[in-house]
Amino acid sequence: MQAILKRADRFLERELDLKERALVILAAVMLAGVYLFPLWNLTMFAPQYPDGLRMDIYSYKLAGGNGGQDIKEINVLNHYIGMKDLAAGDFTEFKWMPFVIGALALLLLRTAVLGKLGTLVDLFVLFFYFAAFSLWSFGYKLYRYGHDLAPTAAVKVPPFMPPLYGHRKLANFDVYSYPAAGSYALAAVAVLLAVALWLAWRESRSEIASETRMAG
Repeated sequence: MQAILKRADRFLERELDLKERALVILAAVMLAGVYLFPLWNLTMFAPQYPDGLRMDIYSYKLAGGNGGQDIKEINVLNHYIGMKDLAAGDFTEFKWMPFVIGALALLLLRTAVLGKLGTLVDLFVLFFYFAAFSLWSFGYKLYRYGHDLAPTAAVKVPPFMPPLYGHRKLANFDVYSYPAAGSYALAAVAVLLAVALWLAWRESRSEIASETRMAG
């Protein structure tokens, strides 16, 4: 057990090599995609809307298709069934998510320049916690929108859950919900960090094997 702990300590104290630093820097650059592109897209089709109503969800705002008119049209439809209007002020994520993304980018750059593998492991875990929490928060927001319906609504519909991913039929609407470019940028960050850690683990094993052969 003590030998395993020593190996783990040695691995975590290992300095990042050039390949691993490059991957971490690239991961930090990829985070810019979270600001530049939407994280999620929802599109609604119905006979009266053959071209669809579209809404993009960024890390800091809601953006409707047709110059923003689609969100207004969606809110009119939501009013009839007692659903709250979609408003940026109700998304608390817009207040903290850009800050967290920026902080992660700075920590990644610091790790690439000064850090050790232990710091990279911490950031890897922190990043996945952030991604998982953000996805849960988005899903919970959709759930509340579909379940907190006003009892005085003109049209009575049973509580529902808009799709988090994929297609769902809601009344006469076909609703499609899929990740957009910003989410793919986050996925790329996860892959880059995982590859950096895998390379470090492989190099560490090679070093230990080489030292064992020399000692033998």
